[in-house]
Amino acid sequence: MGAYDTETEELAAAARAALVREIDADGVWDGDPVWREAFAEVPRHLFVPYYYVAGPGGYERRWGESSDRQARRRWVRGAYADVPLATRLRDGELLSSSSQPSLMAQMLVALRIREGDRVLEVGAGTGYNAALLAHRLGDDSLVTTIDLEPEITESARQHLAAAGYHPVVVTGDGARGAPERAPFDRIIATCELPTVPRAWLAQCRPGARVLTPLATGLLALTVHGPEHAEGRFLPTAAFFVPLRGEGRAEPEDVSFAGLPGRARAEEPFRFLLWLTRGALDPREAYALWEREGRPDRGRYGVTVGGGRVRAWLDDPEGPYLWPLP
Repeated sequence: MGAYDTETEELAAAARAALVREIDADGVWDGDPVWREAFAEVPRHLFVPYYYVAGPGGYERRWGESSDRQARRRWVRGAYADVPLATRLRDGELLSSSSQPSLMAQMLVALRIREGDRVLEVGAGTGYNAALLAHRLGDDSLVTTIDLEPEITESARQHLAAAGYHPVVVTGDGARGAPERAPFDRIIATCELPTVPRAWLAQCRPGARVLTPLATGLLALTVHGPEHAEGRFLPTAAFFVPLRGEGRAEPEDVSFAGLPGRARAEEPFRFLLWLTRGALDPREAYALWEREGRPDRGRYGVTVGGGRVRAWLDDPEGPYLWPLP
């Protein structure tokens, strides 16, 4: 895989510039404008040589090597749409995807990268996020990306090489981290986890920052030691493919019996339900949610310490604390 024909590359450049303008208009990069250059330079289409688009008859495969000119044009335009792209399916299950670029931009800004930081990415995906990190840091050796599936890591490695980047790509269980590449200053996960893996903290320098999807939110932790970290959720909702491997939890059904009909549609309430599962029944959670003014994600946080992981509302010292796995 390498450069495509001239028309495709010109169309890709124009579509990439349009995507950058779209993200820029929302002020996503105000906190760290250096990321704008990374998104402007890293060619996303090289990381998604094919992807799947859901339709009424199932998934449609879009491919950059199609003999149909219009199909190639649809592929390259879709590669720069501000949407997640399904990149790997197995028996109808989504195994891997390229995340929505504007959400990736929010996460990378929230990671608060500094020059010289060593970064671990959990969930290699297509390799696009690792390329953005490598471009931002200017040193491929500072970036490690890990995934459980050998076919995912191999394709990510190929995509990265085609785009001119060579971070370290590891095949392994992301919940265990990458101890041979530690210590890290930043860890970012691009897959949903059931809890905060303790192994990550032990592989971080004090003061490191960890950004990980948890439930349907994004948790930003500051690491204070090998067994202690604390932080809050970003206000943004986020939906990711679950982690495969040691840390994966099976989804749990939640009963809405006895709750108002609108409760099911209130996504922030569903987030609270996830955090309090096993600690509050749904009716208790709903009463709390109403009593506390229907809190959004930014009011919740997580503390790891003393051998426990606890979620909390407003204050890590209470009164609202719930155990996590």
